[in-house]
Amino acid sequence: MRQAVILARVSSAEQEAGHSLDAQLANLQAYAERKGLKVVQVFRIIESSTKGFRPEFERMIDFIRQQKQRTALIVDCVDRLQRSFVHTPVLNGLMDKDLLEIHFVREGNVIDKDANSMQKMMWNMGTVMAQSYTDQLSDNVKRSIKHKIGQGQWIAKAPLGYRNIEAEGRNTIVLDTERAFLVKRLFIEYATGTVSLAELQRKSKEWGLRTDKGNPVSTQTLWAVIRNPFYYGMMRIKGQVYQHNYQPLIDKALFDACERVYAPSTAQKAVKETRHPFILRGLLTCAASGRKVTCDLKKGRYVYLAARDPKNPAKRIFIKEEPVLQQIRQVIASLRIPDDVMPEVMERMQGSNEAEQAYHQEAIRNLHRESEELATKLDRLTDCLIDGSITRDIYSKKHETITQRQQEIAKLLADHHAGDGQFKTALVTLLALASKATDLFDSSEVEEKRKLIGFLFTNLQLEGETLRFTLRNPFHLFAKVASSQEWRPLRDSNPCCRRERAMSWASRRRGRGAGRRLL
Repeated sequence: MRQAVILARVSSAEQEAGHSLDAQLANLQAYAERKGLKVVQVFRIIESSTKGFRPEFERMIDFIRQQKQRTALIVDCVDRLQRSFVHTPVLNGLMDKDLLEIHFVREGNVIDKDANSMQKMMWNMGTVMAQSYTDQLSDNVKRSIKHKIGQGQWIAKAPLGYRNIEAEGRNTIVLDTERAFLVKRLFIEYATGTVSLAELQRKSKEWGLRTDKGNPVSTQTLWAVIRNPFYYGMMRIKGQVYQHNYQPLIDKALFDACERVYAPSTAQKAVKETRHPFILRGLLTCAASGRKVTCDLKKGRYVYLAARDPKNPAKRIFIKEEPVLQQIRQVIASLRIPDDVMPEVMERMQGSNEAEQAYHQEAIRNLHRESEELATKLDRLTDCLIDGSITRDIYSKKHETITQRQQEIAKLLADHHAGDGQFKTALVTLLALASKATDLFDSSEVEEKRKLIGFLFTNLQLEGETLRFTLRNPFHLFAKVASSQEWRPLRDSNPCCRRERAMSWASRRRGRGAGRRLL
């Protein structure tokens, strides 16, 4: 009997409270029994698959690596294993050594060292869809932050001399009455030009200026304070300066006086723009020089690309744009999935879509459940205040914590609703690109062509007149499937598996909403 390990994962402790791990484990144990696999280890993981180092995941990988025989890793679906391609090389390395095979139960896909291009493509497409969903949620957060910045709201911890508070149900920033006058004194002293940062640091310590943690203010913090435009009414975010809505601590004249003391270099290079829209502007790198290939218009109609001669990098050469575009078009044409295999792809993609739908619905259920629990806690908290069980101070602190979490939940719910619709759009877009990429390229305008090239390719280089490129995941697999016959045996060689998978999906459709899906 072959050995197996089970992986059940949620992203946070809040999801674990919804019993998603138990639901996953029951389903995966049943799968192992059906397939005659002996489960030797179970990994219950509570960690995000998108944020940095994954210690529990690495512990599982180490366990599999230490086994002396092939181990079947049973996981509910692709997004429970990974939401990016970061760990794909590690998993592929174990499979190449015949130490691992992966069973994706929901998708009905098994990957090992002998997997064909179609099976690998389905795995990669599932990873792309999982990553797309989290990326869309991230985009929603970024749009929210951009909106707040446009409204003059600070999006981080208040700088020294200010405090973050909640007023009238909104988070805002006010002057810290205990430290604001000391921070202003820093600017006044430094503007005289008679004290160094080290001297100013000693003076601030004598004045009693402290950080939020009660420590003396360091010279690094003082340097950041003196250069921070927030204190006169502007906020600097990623190199850009925006006006904020909070009370200034100093005026612009005092800030400028401090700037003249430390006299920083503020020279910036202007952004270069071209008069004419070029399809390949900024997308190509010269293989000989490593610099960006520039575009030029000759006689008002012929576009040339300026690069270096591969045989003589000191020599500048001009290459017609059209032959290069034709090479790009040929690559795009190779991505088309054959018509007779498209139903199989659509079937698998539907499984991925259903998995993400389950993820989305379970997330919303957990958030609604937590929101109801918080409302109950607020009612109990009010009752405790009325009957005198707690003081007004304790009530205020707990009330602030609960209401802040309620606001966070409301934002998360909005993000999930938006992310769900955008995920469907991404799914449809991916299939459209696979089947109609050439038509889209031929019929689109300059900006659309540029977006399509950027979406499909990475590391575009021009070596003389020859295009060197790398296709992004999973489009490099599309090209392999289109030119390979390996996918054909998959469709008919194992009809029992196909019937089992079809029955599994049919039962899920009939019982949709009855089961639980791990987040």
